[in-house]
Amino acid sequence: MNVGLLSDIHGNRIALEAVLEDMPSVDRLLCAGDVVGYNSWPAACVDVLRTRDVPTVMGNHDAAVVDEAPFQFNGMARAGVEHATDQLSDDQLGWLESLPTERLACDGRVKLVHGHPDDPKRYTRYTYPKEFSPGLLEDEDILVLGHTHVQGVERFREGIVVNPGSVGQPRDGDPRAAYAVLDLDHLTVDTYRVEYDIESVQTAVSDADLPTRIGSRLERGK
Repeated sequence: MNVGLLSDIHGNRIALEAVLEDMPSVDRLLCAGDVVGYNSWPAACVDVLRTRDVPTVMGNHDAAVVDEAPFQFNGMARAGVEHATDQLSDDQLGWLESLPTERLACDGRVKLVHGHPDDPKRYTRYTYPKEFSPGLLEDEDILVLGHTHVQGVERFREGIVVNPGSVGQPRDGDPRAAYAVLDLDHLTVDTYRVEYDIESVQTAVSDADLPTRIGSRLERGK
């Protein structure tokens, strides 16, 4: 079974469309959260995942839209949350609110979270072995997480930890949209990057009266 892994779409419809067009054939998709926030198309991105019935967990931006106690947001992030709150219908907000912070998929072989499995708001950066202790995975083979917008794969004795990177706002110096594909039969993960029309996203950010930096940072992958 091949599984497409998405995370941190952040309302970037154009990047999401590029990823889905570029992705090799997969049997299903999973999303590690932050469907909304920052960019201009939160409703369209929610609808893509809902229509495809993609198992998804709640990211901190998703939570901020449905919970009036935001996660230590700066002005730029807060503007994206407010934009999403204004743009989403009651049904779309209800879908976001229904998302769990952790879920199992693929017959229990994949654990899906947004941040650290012990704390959804905690950033798990770069060197996974320093972040995780033995017992990280129980019966699962794979832990999929997001939140840092930095693509990475680490293999442990007990399984694999993968961050597919950010579809809509990469922060690892590569502006291309990021995703990954998991081969559950062979327990391998391939990471991918795909170019998309960043200028169109920047125009949409401006048209929506969102902070300019939301768009300008996209071309630097920061």
